[in-house]
This record gives sequence, structure tokens and C-alpha cells, in this order.
Amino acid sequence: MTNQTHNHTTRRTLRPKVIWQSVLLAVLLAVLPAFAADAPRKDADKDTYDQDSILKDAADFFGSTTEGLAKVIEKAFKDHGRPNGYIKGEEAGGAITVGLRYGNGTLQMKSGPTRKVYWSGPSIGFDLGANASKVFVLVYHLPNTEKIFMRFPAVDGSLYYVGGAGINYQQRDKIILAPIRLGVGLRAGASIGYMHYTKKKTINPF
Repeated sequence: MTNQTHNHTTRRTLRPKVIWQSVLLAVLLAVLPAFAADAPRKDADKDTYDQDSILKDAADFFGSTTEGLAKVIEKAFKDHGRPNGYIKGEEAGGAITVGLRYGNGTLQMKSGPTRKVYWSGPSIGFDLGANASKVFVLVYHLPNTEKIFMRFPAVDGSLYYVGGAGINYQQRDKIILAPIRLGVGLRAGASIGYMHYTKKKTINPF
């Protein structure tokens, strides 16, 4: 009788412990995958720019922030996520209707490297003898600075304009470039076909 009472008491003592162990195991099984999934995301975030940082850098570069600038950056993040680099540059050219556009700037990767970049291509909208205008280019999925030196076709229908700011996309394989222009720079924003990025300045866009 005593043994039966002791066993019954032991089972009643162990039951809550077993229940808590089961609950703890279930919580761990639910939480661990989230931590595992979050780890590579945090690693990726270290090599990419967040939206607030890009808006600040762009506003500092252009000399002011506008609702239009904020909206085109918001659209780029919505469409393509966080960029892993950007180019600060300027471009100029001359044409009455259809002509050429030339530019140069500095590519800055979030991981650290920088590189001088030149580009050229056909465009619509520059007045003859137009002054140079600033352009801020978001760079996506660029594995290293060498990979920027290619011809990037424009993405049809990607031009987005709002509140004095405009953005369009150029893409080669997985690499995406998103030039942002304000004011007079928008007049050069209609790209025909492609932009060619090179290591040295060239007068031949082809």
C-alpha cells in the first residue's frame, strides 16, 4: 500500500515536469528555425544599404531632399530591395532630339571597395550644350567592382517620374542599376537601349 502511494505521488510530481519539458521543447523547435533564417539575412544586411541611409546620402549629394526623391527611392526599395552599392556622378551631352550622353562617377560598395566609373549611351532630351547634371545610381547584386564594366540594357517601361525626380532601371543578368535624376537631369533620363560602363573615358558609346 505504501509503495502504491509512493508511486502515485511520484507520478503526480513528475507529470508537471514532463509537461514543462514538452512545452520548452516545442518553443525551441518553433524559435530555432527563425534564428537560423535570420542569421543569413543579418549577414546580407551588413553588405547592403538601408532605405534611410540611401535617402540621406542622395539628399546630401543633390543638395536637398524632396518628396519626389523620397518616393523614387521608396519605389526602388519596393521593387528590388536593398542595394549593395551606389554611384555618385554627373553626366552631360548634347543633342537637339536624339544624341549621346556621357557620365562619370565613383562606385561605392557597402562592403568597402570604391572604383572610378565612366559611362556613355544614346539618350533623348538633352539640349545642345546642356550643363552637366548630377545622377545618383543605386546598384543591386553587384558581386565586385569589376562586374560594373559592361553594357546594361534599359528595362522597357521602367521610367518612373514623380515630384521633380525620376528613376529608371538598367539590367544585365542579375545586376540592376537604377539611376536617379532631379530637375534638369530628368531631361537626359530617357535612355534608348542601353548604357555602357567603362574603366576609361571614351567618346564611343558603342
